[in-house]
Amino acid sequence: MSQADTLTRSLWPIRSLGLFRSELMTVLRRWRTLALLAVLAGVPVLIGIAVRIETGDGGSAGGGGGGPAFVALITNNGLFLVFASLAATLPFFLPMAIGVVAGDAVAGEANAGTLRYLLVAPAGRTRLLVSKYASVLAFCLIGTLVVAVSALVTGALLFPLGDVTLLSGTTVPFSEGLLRALLVALVVAASLTGIAALGLFISTLTNSGIAAMATTVGLLITVQIVDTIPQLHAVQPYLFPHYWLSFADLVRDPVYWDEMRSNFQLQALYVAVFGSAAWARFTTRDILA
Repeated sequence: MSQADTLTRSLWPIRSLGLFRSELMTVLRRWRTLALLAVLAGVPVLIGIAVRIETGDGGSAGGGGGGPAFVALITNNGLFLVFASLAATLPFFLPMAIGVVAGDAVAGEANAGTLRYLLVAPAGRTRLLVSKYASVLAFCLIGTLVVAVSALVTGALLFPLGDVTLLSGTTVPFSEGLLRALLVALVVAASLTGIAALGLFISTLTNSGIAAMATTVGLLITVQIVDTIPQLHAVQPYLFPHYWLSFADLVRDPVYWDEMRSNFQLQALYVAVFGSAAWARFTTRDILA
């Protein structure tokens, strides 16, 4: 192997990191992305204010619509607003935001005419695609943390904080409850990796960013509907959102891992299948724009 090849290989991680940083900054600078993050941050505020108004009028917060018994516990401990907000945003708002970012990853560049110029640089198609997917995964984590931090701040302002009574009835210190909230956020972010890979694959099929985003979000809605039809129970365990709410098992003592393990395995399957499909499509595609 020549010294030039050795030097090129040694610089691969540095160039890949630089490309990832550039892709992530490009995503975060877009007004569309900032608007999505603002919406995600606003959902916990709306939930917190609604619960505060309801309980302030002498009512009691109900448990419907906010996930597994989380809303009913917010008034006792503001930390539960984190769990309730993640449960409320996970079925639609969070995956919709991921679908928009992933769907625009390749198709948006092609539509803007910048994809060809990116490939002129010594990056390579595989490295470029990996960097784009890594930036989408980073957005999964950022979006989830935005919801969690907004919910924690809102919960601290509107409700008391203290020892946390878990769904199983066990009381743990606030520090442990905060750690569980962080773990829940990480599990939620990991649950979005499947829709991210699907959106990236769709993005490689078209030169229209809007079409890719609309198709990804449309598939998300369709799959969510299929997952609620009892007659289709045979296929539901294979749908990427089926185990999304399994993160609730982290708020029990002991923690139940079965459904979360199934969730991770299912997301890994979607990443492997649609990630490979995206790579196969992108590396053999004629780039005209």
